Amino acid sequence: MAFLRLNGRSFKGYLGTKYIMDNIAVGLKRVSTKEQADGYSLESQGKGNDHYAIKEDLNIKKSFTIHESASKSEQRKTFMEMMAYVERHDIKHIICEKVDRFSRSIKEAKLIYDWLQEDEKRNIHFIKESLVVNKFSKSHDKLNLNIKVALAQFYADNLSEEVKKGQQEKLEQKWYPSGKKFGYKAVQENSKHILIPDGTTSTLLKRALELFSTGNYSVKTLSEKMYGDGLRSKKGFKVATGRLYAYLTDPFYYGQFFWNGQLYEGKHTPLISEQIYLRNQSLLKRKNAPKYTLHAHLFKGLTECVSCSHSITWETQKGKLYGYCNGYKNCSQKGSVKEADINPKIIESLGKLEIKNKRLSEWVRKAIKEGHQDEMEYQEDVIKQLEERLSQAQKRLDNLLDMRVDEQIDGGTYKKKFKQYSEEKDKITESINQHSHLQVKHVKYSVAFYELSQRARKIYYKAKPDGKRDLVELVFTSIPVEINTMAITPVYTKPFEILAELVRLTNNSNVEFKEDTKDATFELPEKDDMTVQTNEFLHAHPELRRG
Repeated sequence: MAFLRLNGRSFKGYLGTKYIMDNIAVGLKRVSTKEQADGYSLESQGKGNDHYAIKEDLNIKKSFTIHESASKSEQRKTFMEMMAYVERHDIKHIICEKVDRFSRSIKEAKLIYDWLQEDEKRNIHFIKESLVVNKFSKSHDKLNLNIKVALAQFYADNLSEEVKKGQQEKLEQKWYPSGKKFGYKAVQENSKHILIPDGTTSTLLKRALELFSTGNYSVKTLSEKMYGDGLRSKKGFKVATGRLYAYLTDPFYYGQFFWNGQLYEGKHTPLISEQIYLRNQSLLKRKNAPKYTLHAHLFKGLTECVSCSHSITWETQKGKLYGYCNGYKNCSQKGSVKEADINPKIIESLGKLEIKNKRLSEWVRKAIKEGHQDEMEYQEDVIKQLEERLSQAQKRLDNLLDMRVDEQIDGGTYKKKFKQYSEEKDKITESINQHSHLQVKHVKYSVAFYELSQRARKIYYKAKPDGKRDLVELVFTSIPVEINTMAITPVYTKPFEILAELVRLTNNSNVEFKEDTKDATFELPEKDDMTVQTNEFLHAHPELRRG
């Protein structure tokens, strides 16, 4: 049924057989984990979207779901499908539970801002924030939205950093960081997940690697031979020639492994000796020599030539570290630059993140506080639902025991069901622990975004080289260097780029904030001509909308 809105009131009815398209909407749901994808979070978000649509006299024509457990390309594909759909059907409304369920990407946010600017009737509804954003939204609403999107991306980026730290810890302990290798299975040992040989599969793969070293088999004939012996891929098919070739050239199977281009010694149980591995490489006429990094300089991989965009090479000469461009494509930058000359400029760039305008500082603090409350409420809701499922799982186990005691089921059925229900209970318990951990992580990372930005200079100045590099990698994506003048033009990562631009505009401008004591929000004062002031704030977010 279509809806007609007149003078601020809504009336249900038809206009012939055609819906009033201005009231058609799409819903967006985002789930972070497999447990959420199984139904309870999706159902909760879906009901919330539906109730909101009824309240606002909107009609949800289609819903889209983004699974964060999928690859980034798949997430991006779903988001683009939604945008194409609203464009194709001229839909004016998008409904979502909250900002961080809607977008955790600056690129996505920019597309949305562009979409809003093209039609004044278009709106994005965020239910939990009681926020509707459109072309004519107040600048403080847009600023609040931008900060929350930046925080969401910062949070996602830092979760990725945590994964990398965990992988680095495994590397230091000589364990393979990933949980997958053909012929091995992951088990938990002393609270750590490690890889061990996987019974029959590992035995057959070991046989294959040893047979090839005899020189009596090609990769193709070995594939056929091992298929006859029972070796199967993970999907139960014959191991393809290309895949078998990869196993033959993988040093993992003799006790070492490559990670990010470097060769590491492993503690896992090897299937073959190094001599067999080297013999196989000789037979394949392929050399796969280890590559070791002797030096990890502070700016290695982060600095580039401003003229030709080629990476700056860093070398130690007479106890001092120099960087220079290799002259790629007849580059105009000659000579070299000292690392000691770059450091003060990095400190200066970090200082550009410090907020001097107290009103803007209050804005950022308020947005972070609201982000904490939203995420904490969401995680508490998820944990509550998981605890209900845990209680149900325990009841099933109790009932199962009673049925066995009363001889209502046989022993085989009892064992099968007991295993099924116990595994379900363990998964739910693990999910509760994960979400409890995420509550703490979200607070930690959101607060870190603000605190790090304000203390970055001091942290960098006092940090050891490894700490300096970690900070530089977090704040900057690259550091173009003009060797002839020793000038740098660092490129901030997106969350810090938004903050740096806002700080630049507010620290040295006449932009004013006024406080509304009624609800403790901040907004730009009303003036006869708001064009310049509003545009300054909108242009403070170049990646989020057109200037």
